[in-house]
Amino acid sequence: MAVSSGEGKATPDRHVASQHAGEQGLLFDTEVSAPAEDVGYRGPTACAAAGITYRQLDYWARTGLVTPSVRAAHGSGSQRLYSFRDILVLKVVKRLLDTGVSLQQIRTAVTHLQDRGVRDLARITLMSDGVSVYECTSADEVVDLLQGGQGVFGIALGRVWQEVEGSLAELPGERTATDEAVDPTVHPHDELAHRRRTRRTG
Repeated sequence: MAVSSGEGKATPDRHVASQHAGEQGLLFDTEVSAPAEDVGYRGPTACAAAGITYRQLDYWARTGLVTPSVRAAHGSGSQRLYSFRDILVLKVVKRLLDTGVSLQQIRTAVTHLQDRGVRDLARITLMSDGVSVYECTSADEVVDLLQGGQGVFGIALGRVWQEVEGSLAELPGERTATDEAVDPTVHPHDELAHRRRTRRTG
């Protein structure tokens, strides 16, 4: 993981790079809401929200790439529980894999992201040239990487956050303290899902 700073540089190429970054939604203008901290999600829900297969989820958990932070599986019949943050990272891993980034680079990126606070993640854009992964926390850094050719593609974590949030609004969660299904009248995201289900079945 690396970043570069480009404050004070204003060139025609930089203007084009800035415009390109804006079109991709990489310039830190995404507002996010805090995830519920007392809700966990089972493996199938995590897979659906992250857009991955259960085989990928299981392999990444067993190899330590992305492990469930709410509850690990212990023996036959026990269920892993993933947090919102875990699912966000799972979706980022899937995006990086799809663009050809090596598993070694992805491991480095995941380790780096896990050191960040959950709200800090929404303010990060990951850029890559398909070989290395760069963390950007300002528009200047994004523009510099695009201008220098290192940023062939970018993943704005704030946008991924919103996608995961939208997916989880349609999917079941569990209270981490009781293992009971989440009451949709308590959590607004689940209330939204409850209304959608009622509309479909009513």
